[in-house]
Amino acid sequence: MTHTNSNRWRTIDIVVAAVIAVAFGVIFWAWGLVWRAADPLFAATPAAQAIMYGVWLVPAVLGGLVIRKPGAALFCEAVAATISALLGAEWGGITVVQGLIQGLGAELAFAAFRYRSFRLPTAVLAGALTGLSAGLFDFFVWNTAYDLTTYRIPYAALTIVSSALVAGVGAFFLTRALAGTGALDRFPAARERTAI
Repeated sequence: MTHTNSNRWRTIDIVVAAVIAVAFGVIFWAWGLVWRAADPLFAATPAAQAIMYGVWLVPAVLGGLVIRKPGAALFCEAVAATISALLGAEWGGITVVQGLIQGLGAELAFAAFRYRSFRLPTAVLAGALTGLSAGLFDFFVWNTAYDLTTYRIPYAALTIVSSALVAGVGAFFLTRALAGTGALDRFPAARERTAI
């Protein structure tokens, strides 16, 4: 099987994408509690808390790296966001919209390479673009009341950095680790354990 295989989703693609999404939906909900608990640590420089943001964007990149089909990044991020909202995430139903927008960022990175490149630079780009989409969403939705230069711009920039590192690099190596266990044997990622 090569990168140029059919873009049609198999049953196993749907099942694994759903597992990724549900697992990260629970992680999202828990990460919201960690985020809130960490507020005092960032009291002096609140925008710096965005360095924690990347965790919320991992399933977009991970889904794209594992499933390697159009819509995988978007599906995993949006469903994870929906699960976290259903679990009672403090940001409510708008989390679902946010998940769609974030997933679209990663989706654009994979689409730019026509779903044929899944190496580390592509994962970092996917992380950065999902971070950019998240940063823009927060810039115009959540952070409008805050100062532009001391909060909104640094927050958006740190969101992109966090996402490139945590969601991009992190999802790449998480994919390799999962492939090493044999969990991805029915996916192309299992046959590329040495590619960076």
